[in-house]
Amino acid sequence: MLVRDKRNKSQRMNILNKPLTFINEVKLELGKVAWSSRQELIGATLVVIVITAMMAIYIGTVDLILSKILSVVFK
Repeated sequence: MLVRDKRNKSQRMNILNKPLTFINEVKLELGKVAWSSRQELIGATLVVIVITAMMAIYIGTVDLILSKILSVVFK
């Protein structure tokens, strides 16, 4: 019975230590990341915004043209 209690206690401690071990490993890995500079982030953000706006205009234009064509065809 004593051996079983020790094993259960050991397993409980292991379960409690796993999240802490995970968090420490995450911190270690985040230290290895090559983070972008502020200027690179701003440039990439502007590219995403411009391309998104261009795609929205393109899709909106195609949608408008197709809806006009379909309204003429099905009238």
